[in-house]
Amino acid sequence: MSDVVRLRQQLVGLHQELIRWGLVVWTAGNVSARVPGEDLFVIKPSGVSYDALTPESMVVCDLDGKLVEGDLSPSSDTAAHAYVYREMPEVGGVVHTHSTYATAWAARGEPIPCVLTAMGDEFGGEIPVGPFALIGGDDIGRGIVATLRGHRSPAVLMQNHGVFTIGRDAKAAVKAAVMCEDVARTVHIARSAGPLIPIRQSDVDSLYDRYQNVYGQPQ
Repeated sequence: MSDVVRLRQQLVGLHQELIRWGLVVWTAGNVSARVPGEDLFVIKPSGVSYDALTPESMVVCDLDGKLVEGDLSPSSDTAAHAYVYREMPEVGGVVHTHSTYATAWAARGEPIPCVLTAMGDEFGGEIPVGPFALIGGDDIGRGIVATLRGHRSPAVLMQNHGVFTIGRDAKAAVKAAVMCEDVARTVHIARSAGPLIPIRQSDVDSLYDRYQNVYGQPQ
């Protein structure tokens, strides 16, 4: 099985995960995956219902965002994904959602403070806010890269827009999107009940190191 065929199949399932975890509505949102060893990535087509997605409907683009394989137009966020892949070679997957609680933080232009051990584990600190940018060109991608480069968080809240996450592969990026919405909701509820209690940076560092390097099964 070629990598492109495998990724097309995988992306169908990962888009269903966005539905499963309540991160998207209608046709909004998308997942993409870098093709290993190639200057290519696979991404959802624009405006296609999640129920209608098939491996064959996924499209392949080059790192300039140009369609190279597929019958449908690529996502309107393709240029942003392409910019991330060009500038961050370690990234193997990108996800975009408008999940409710995380996007509410983005609408305020406010980072999510690190007040949960789960945030220390997954994000290594606060979830930052990226600049406002219009859809269609690579301005969103530029904002994602400028915000996340050198930051431990795999998630960024793009101001007035929504969530973008990155990962070593598409599944890791989807996980980051799920976790981002989960902590955004919890911190919102906590703050509505009273002041938040910050976690010391040394403890955040310890949490992050354990989760990233010890937690789970050996690879």
